[in-house]
Amino acid sequence: MKVILQNLTKKFPARGRKAQGEVIAVNDFNFEIPDGKLIGLLGPSGCGKSTALNLLCGLLKPTEGRIFFGDDDVTDLAPEKREVGMVFQNYALYPHLTVLQNILFPLQNLKGSDKLSKEEMQKKAYEVAKLVQIDTLMERKPSELSGGQQQRVAIARALVKMPRILLMDEPLSNLDARLRLQTREEIRRIQKETKITTVFVTHDQEEAMSISDMIVLMKDGVIQQIGEPQEVYDNPHNLFVAQFLGNPPINIFSGSVKGGKLYIGESAVLDLKGIPDQEVTVGIRPEGFLLKEDGALACKLGGVEVMGRDISVVFTHQASDSQAIRAIVSAESQVNLASAQVRFDLKPGKVFVFNKKTEERIY
Repeated sequence: MKVILQNLTKKFPARGRKAQGEVIAVNDFNFEIPDGKLIGLLGPSGCGKSTALNLLCGLLKPTEGRIFFGDDDVTDLAPEKREVGMVFQNYALYPHLTVLQNILFPLQNLKGSDKLSKEEMQKKAYEVAKLVQIDTLMERKPSELSGGQQQRVAIARALVKMPRILLMDEPLSNLDARLRLQTREEIRRIQKETKITTVFVTHDQEEAMSISDMIVLMKDGVIQQIGEPQEVYDNPHNLFVAQFLGNPPINIFSGSVKGGKLYIGESAVLDLKGIPDQEVTVGIRPEGFLLKEDGALACKLGGVEVMGRDISVVFTHQASDSQAIRAIVSAESQVNLASAQVRFDLKPGKVFVFNKKTEERIY
């Protein structure tokens, strides 16, 4: 099911004596979600991603704009008539019901021509339970399940009606790291098998990048960038996008363009033809450094952290506000720990230059 969001805006009234004006949680949101794709709605807390999800499912009404499911305008349609499946962060299971009863609950509320026989409901419940691999746990209560199993029950309950759209609001936040990774892979597998258009809300950039067909990165209710995860990582449109994506995070320096060259401090590190002389902000991905004895960028060595197949070289530079800059290099690289200095050349494709004032990318 293709989903179209047109000029979607949600404003909340000001609260409290000191508050002035309305709060714009989602601001002129325009996006077309392709049929059968998994979209990662990504951004920091308070950026409006959960509000956008609540607008999609009908829990909130937009102040402006329209929502289309395929050719159907559902903007004013009640939540229960939108055929949407919702998975919450806190599972929201009924504690007094068994796994089977929790999964059956949405089917038991169907009325009219949609109403199913008891046998049909049981069949659907077991089919979806098998899909999420909990078909052996059907008689247990939620309190007898692990966090990952409870989340699978919540997913099964959302899928059992075969909704037109599946919406997930930070579904992995309550799981430990290993379980989060496992459940993340399961969600991707289930989505590929069912081919249901899915919107996955998260503040975890690694989570979004690993399972999404496309990511929508938001800040203060405004879309910052839309694209395939690797494309957004490799070509950020602005400083916010560059800093939000990547672990370890991108390294930020104060720099300048002079005579067609990019300077960090006093060092000319790259050729930049056709860009006027100006002060700039420079972002360098950790994997963008090349260890070289006569490298263009001289830095003060702090130490080396062994990470198995790679090593992390920690250093400082007077043009960076950060107390520790990290370069990720091959474990085969030789770093002279006795030296106070380390030198690098830079990979041009991993260096991004931003306007000092607007923070927009300079291409």
